Amino acid sequence: MEKPGKFSGDLLQLKDVNLVVANICSKLKDDVFHTLRCQGGVVGISGGIDSSVTLALAAKSIGAQNLLGVIMPERDSNPESRILAQKLADKFGVKTVVEDISLALDGFQCYSRRDEAVKRIIPGYNPGTDKMKIGIRADSIEKDLPPVFYLTVIFSGGTRESKRLPVNEYLQIVAASNLKQRSRMSMLYYHAESLHYAVLGTPNKHEVEQGFFVKYGDGGADAMPIAGLYKTQVYQLARFLGVPDEIIGRTPTTDTYSAEQSQEEFFYQLPFEEMDLLWYGWENGYSSEAVAKELGYTEDLVVKNYKNFERKRKTTEYLRMAPIRDY
Repeated sequence: MEKPGKFSGDLLQLKDVNLVVANICSKLKDDVFHTLRCQGGVVGISGGIDSSVTLALAAKSIGAQNLLGVIMPERDSNPESRILAQKLADKFGVKTVVEDISLALDGFQCYSRRDEAVKRIIPGYNPGTDKMKIGIRADSIEKDLPPVFYLTVIFSGGTRESKRLPVNEYLQIVAASNLKQRSRMSMLYYHAESLHYAVLGTPNKHEVEQGFFVKYGDGGADAMPIAGLYKTQVYQLARFLGVPDEIIGRTPTTDTYSAEQSQEEFFYQLPFEEMDLLWYGWENGYSSEAVAKELGYTEDLVVKNYKNFERKRKTTEYLRMAPIRDY
């Protein structure tokens, strides 16, 4: 393996954003019109940075007239998400449809299955007035432990209660919540098939490689234009493409649970600026000493982050696998 060069904080700065955009757009256009033989694309837009950059790239690549933005709110969604998604589509001249998936989720008993598990842990939880979320404590990396999830309920009066999630309740809450992503995927394919369009997925590099996606949910797509980009690079493209400032400045959120929650709190455990460089260092064979010096970390903490990345990639490998057919 070729020895990497000097590790520095600007390694992920794109030297020619215009060229990167041109290359992505050229391939996406070829993928949609020739490889997939479709007449356009469908993107689920949420007012988040990843779906916004995906829509902007698609509009530039295959033309806004060949693109449909699908806005899919549900009962727990932040109302701002719908507003920003529409502002994005208007900025790039993309037609939209709004599909409220709350009734579909009621039919799947998404909310009731989730709330049943929450009440087993915090009996005083009232889903009509209180809010909930689950997340990982960031200190699990420093302790070199697998991620441990906690349930937090924010009561209507403003007080909150947090408890460690037992395995069974964790699995039930996640399985119920994943119905949201799978319902959105189904809606995207409805519109794509009715128009003979391709579904353009929005996951970035970290979501794909660390397993922060739902199999056959937001991981279900025909093409993923930003799947090779680190999160900080997605922001670089957003500024270049003219994504609205309100979206660029918005804290990335799961927008899955009724309580506000950042992606860092739920899964990544690190700020994106630091995580990107740590991942790049791990992936490209940089020593823990070199990365620690640049980031101001202890070498031991870098080693623990490297182990955390390796653990996440291994434990989520099944999400990236195609169906097994060797029988």
